[in-house]
Amino acid sequence: MTNTAAADRIWLKSYPPNTPADIAPLAYPSVAALIEDSFKRYASRPAFTCMGKTITYGDMEKLSTKIGAWLQSLGLEKGDRVALMMPNVLQMPVAMAAVLRAGFAVVNVNPLYTPRELEHQLKDSGAKAIIILENFAVTLEQVIARTDVKHVCVATMGDLLGLKGHIVNFVVRKVKKMVPAWQLPGHVSFKAAMAAGDGKSLKPAATKAEDVAFLQYTGGTTGVSKGATLSHANVLSNAAQNDLWLKAAFINKPKPEVLVYVCALPLYHIFALTVNALMGMQQGAHNVLIPNPRDIPGFVKELKKIEFNVFPGLNTLFNALLNNDDFKTLNFKPLLLTLCGGMAVQRPVAERWKQMTGCVISEGYGLSETSPVATANRFDATEFTGTIGLPLPSTFIDIRDEDGTAVALGEVGEICIKGPQVMVGYWNRDDETRKVMTEDGYFRSGDMGFMDEAGFTKIVDRKKDMILVSGFNVYPNEVEEVAVSHPGIAEAAAIAIPDENSGEAVKLFVVRKDPTLTEADVKAHCAKGLTNYKRPKVVVFKDDLPKTNVGKILRRELRDL
Repeated sequence: MTNTAAADRIWLKSYPPNTPADIAPLAYPSVAALIEDSFKRYASRPAFTCMGKTITYGDMEKLSTKIGAWLQSLGLEKGDRVALMMPNVLQMPVAMAAVLRAGFAVVNVNPLYTPRELEHQLKDSGAKAIIILENFAVTLEQVIARTDVKHVCVATMGDLLGLKGHIVNFVVRKVKKMVPAWQLPGHVSFKAAMAAGDGKSLKPAATKAEDVAFLQYTGGTTGVSKGATLSHANVLSNAAQNDLWLKAAFINKPKPEVLVYVCALPLYHIFALTVNALMGMQQGAHNVLIPNPRDIPGFVKELKKIEFNVFPGLNTLFNALLNNDDFKTLNFKPLLLTLCGGMAVQRPVAERWKQMTGCVISEGYGLSETSPVATANRFDATEFTGTIGLPLPSTFIDIRDEDGTAVALGEVGEICIKGPQVMVGYWNRDDETRKVMTEDGYFRSGDMGFMDEAGFTKIVDRKKDMILVSGFNVYPNEVEEVAVSHPGIAEAAAIAIPDENSGEAVKLFVVRKDPTLTEADVKAHCAKGLTNYKRPKVVVFKDDLPKTNVGKILRRELRDL
């Protein structure tokens, strides 16, 4: 049953002026066609800058042609998956463009993954090739024999930085010692791959809108990470939706000829992938890549060098910047739009941001499964709303109860999303897809919220036990599975606790088998199998854990302890 709010699209009355209710038919058959059009149209414009080196859209075309032609020469077939495991360095957008232009699908991998996490993702996706930064090659070395990966391309930090690249590589390897020793027999360097593709032609891939563009891995209630299968049409639709929504940002302030985006969020994350890379390229924008946004002083130093207009980020990042004295000295006059997603924006952070920068934080909402943006606040808003905003054009939001029946406006239920940006399904997991897709085509988000009379939605809680750390999903089952693999642990249960820096953190309750087991032992064990943000921040030992009569651990009771 559909909510009258969804049927009537009551949110349309709150839309910015001249914003259409729906997107037009897609202008491109594939993501590759979109970016190739931008390469030609904006050839002389700066596309990406990293560590002081800028490459233009014309450079992007040449570089991605070389890597794409090299990939095609390996004998991969159309639709094969190619994994990318890099932070925000110039090779990342180049490789992404190359994979898509060559007719393959991108599997984005968090470079900080442990061997266990990487092995699962490579095996599950069936990736045949990987392009990886050397800093993380040692992780791949430990698992590659158990995967389908046959072709490895290893990049270095300095590959595309010109002469400066030699110095950068020396510092990264010898001074900062950020590259552990590794061996991957038969690998090809990024420069060698470019040389091998130089002179070869990139064959047209004839990619269709329904073909797979990206596998974006996201946690699952079972603790197994699943690939949200995003088609070219899904991603292009979301880029088109965002593009229409962006126009409101220029109602109060004029649009500069070339928009400058800060790209601090990692491009392997769906938010930056769609908003920075794809929407940015569609507009001929200039993205300034920040390889390590955790280094706040270094980040601020980069910001000093540019006049930035669009700043996508997370609550935790904005909070860290606000607490940096040098950040306060920056020129915020060019800043037109601050976008926030991934986690809830805290009102005190939003108020301090507006006071310091003169710019309102526009909170949006989405998931890997929705490519990602489903709702956003108006970009011409003069005040922070505390809501996740309005459904984007061509998007329907329905608030439903446990039985799938729509609830009245103002009543809390599960936020369900329908639109052209909703994923095809989970990769090779029809059973998991069925759990989250309704018969009438809505994606069940697992988030609880309500819609008001004006069509704005507010999240009040999560239905799932998911823990949200700095915008990344952490599923308790995965943490617990790793914990109980320790011979000294009988049982474990993970819950979310509030955290000033990351929004939430992981708290782990442990029942010991070994009475000498310490908190440090548990944390060290978890560090071997879980990337940093998934690791327990607090460990509490208990004699037993509360359970239902069938033996299921009651996490909600643990939250009250």
